[in-house]
Amino acid sequence: MKIVVTGSIAYDYLMFFPGEFTNHLLEEQLKSISVSFLVDSLRRERGGTAPNIAYTLALLGGHPGVMATAGQDFAEYRHWLEKHGVDTTAIIEISDEFCASFFVNTDQAQNQIGHFYAGAMAYAARLSFASLAPDTDLTIISPNEPAAMRAHVAECKALSIPYIYDPSQQTIRLSAEDLVHGIDGCFLLSLNEYELGMIHEKTGLTQAGILQRTGGLLVTAGQRGSRIYVNGECYEIPVVPPVHIVEPTGAGDAYRAGLMRGLQLGLPWPVAGRIGAVAAAYVLENMGTQNHFFTREAFVARYRQHFDDGGALDALLG
Repeated sequence: MKIVVTGSIAYDYLMFFPGEFTNHLLEEQLKSISVSFLVDSLRRERGGTAPNIAYTLALLGGHPGVMATAGQDFAEYRHWLEKHGVDTTAIIEISDEFCASFFVNTDQAQNQIGHFYAGAMAYAARLSFASLAPDTDLTIISPNEPAAMRAHVAECKALSIPYIYDPSQQTIRLSAEDLVHGIDGCFLLSLNEYELGMIHEKTGLTQAGILQRTGGLLVTAGQRGSRIYVNGECYEIPVVPPVHIVEPTGAGDAYRAGLMRGLQLGLPWPVAGRIGAVAAAYVLENMGTQNHFFTREAFVARYRQHFDDGGALDALLG
């Protein structure tokens, strides 16, 4: 199964605030916010939803491709991805733009405030599966320029490419019509609890209504794990306790990568979801979305410390 990941390619600027945002937001003044947070640290890291997902997929032996746009500052990033087993031939560089930028501030309670600048991502709607990735068997449409997400959904439907619809951070920007179009007929809808609430509010769709339109629904819930609704079943996926939590950015991308690798190997949904949970723990233990590393042997050993796979993960080692 050839997996192609679409989404943003960005550099992440990660900041840490030594307090809690909520202690500095006045409820009676929320309609007119003017607040500044003095941060203790700033780091520039490789990021973007597409390479984040692809990197962990590659560590798990998935040999994914990425279809996305990048800027003139992408050369070193491309080398990094290729070195770790990601196919970058469908990444198109825009010579007069820089890669997208994600600025995120995290507080002591792991709350985050983020801002995203599109840069080269603004050109992503020009890309086509038919010309750049015609052998795609499964794709994920992760947060990207909204026009690109619309175009990828339409092309996947036209070419009968199964797709995971993951609007995530772009749920705010996408219209109700866009969201319904993406949900309708997707292989799997992937959201966190807050985003699911936004979908309900923006589209009027209930969870039952969503499940009537999709092949399944993944809902992540932070420390309370995740739920996978598919074929009339609900699979509860617990978290894997991290050794220590450093920074949460990218944990959801790693979860999706693990889930997709399980699907690629034909493993049952509960096992695939738990692969995602283990992958997310690695990211939580590191600063940056692609600074974790593991061998497949070490990954399987960690999985088996927490879950009984009945030998299913032997496929990951083969």
